[in-house]
Amino acid sequence: MRDIRTGIDPQVLAVTQVIVQAAADILLLLDFDYDHDLVALTALRDTLSDAGMTYPHVFALPPNTGRATGFDLDGDGRLGGPRDAQGYGRFSGQGGMAILARYPIRKEGVQDHSTFLWRDLPDALLTGPDNTPLLMRDESAMLRLSNTAHWVVPVSVRDHELWLLAFHATPPVFDGVEGRNQRRNHDETRFWSLFLDGLTGPPPSKRFVIIGGSNMDIADSHGMPQAMRALLSDPRLTDPRPRGGGWQEPTAGQNGDPALDTARWPAPGPGNLRAEYILPSADLTVQDAQVYWPDKTDPMAETVKQASRHNLVSVTLDWP
Repeated sequence: MRDIRTGIDPQVLAVTQVIVQAAADILLLLDFDYDHDLVALTALRDTLSDAGMTYPHVFALPPNTGRATGFDLDGDGRLGGPRDAQGYGRFSGQGGMAILARYPIRKEGVQDHSTFLWRDLPDALLTGPDNTPLLMRDESAMLRLSNTAHWVVPVSVRDHELWLLAFHATPPVFDGVEGRNQRRNHDETRFWSLFLDGLTGPPPSKRFVIIGGSNMDIADSHGMPQAMRALLSDPRLTDPRPRGGGWQEPTAGQNGDPALDTARWPAPGPGNLRAEYILPSADLTVQDAQVYWPDKTDPMAETVKQASRHNLVSVTLDWP
C-alpha cells in the first residue's frame, strides 16, 4: 500500500508501465497481497487510471496463502511458520490473486473452489514414492488442494459471458524426498481437467479460459508434468503457445522452446521456464498470443525486468 501510494516505487512504476503497454481488457495479477476491503488493489487501479489505463471493475477473494492451519506441516517442531499454512505465506493473504477488468464481473456467479480439500480430489496423489501417506489423518481432514486459489469468475463481455478459470499452483520444489509439493502442483492443475468433466463443480457450457500460473513447464520443470500435458492436449482447449518473439535466451541443458518461456530464475535457479498459461476453450478463435519479453536493446527491457521475474502473457480473442 505504501509503495503504491508514494508514486516513486520502482517496481510499482514498472508494473504500471507494463500493464498500460499491454492494454488488456481483462487482467489477472498473481502474487498480489490480499486485504479485506481491497484497498491496495483499488489504489493500484487508481494508479493505472492516472497512467491512462482504466479498469472500472476489480475482484479478489481471500487466498489460502498464509492461512493458519494449526498443524506443524513442515515438521520443524514449531507452529505458525509460512510452510505450516494452507499455502506458503508469512501472513494471511500474502501473494494472492486479483482481477482487473474493463467489463463487468458477475460476482453473484463466482465459484470459489479454494476450500476444496486435497483428499476429496478423485485419485489424489496423497502418498509418497514408498506409498507412505503425505499427511496425518487430522491434517488430511483440513488441508486444501489450492496453494493460493481456484476461482471460476464470469465476466460479461458485451452480450456474452466469458468464464475465467483462474489459479496459481504451488511450485513443484522446496519439498523433501516425499515430493509433496510436486504432487500438490500436479493435482492443482488436474483439478481443471476434472472440473471440465463435471467432477469438481458445475462446468462451463462454452466460452471459458483457463488462466494463471501452473509453475509447470512440461519440457523443463522439476516435478510431475502429466497433469499439465493433459490440459495442453485436451480437445476442449486451445494452447495458443504465446511467444516472446524469440528474444528469450535459451537456458543451457533445457529442452523447451525458449520463445515460450514466461519467467526467469537466473543461476543458481532453474533458468527460464514456461510457468504461466492462458488456455481458451476450443470454441474461441485466437487472433494473437504473446509473451511480453522485449529484446535487450528495447527501451522497455529494463522496465519489464524491474516489474517481475514473470513476464506478462497475453492472448487476443476474436469475440462474438
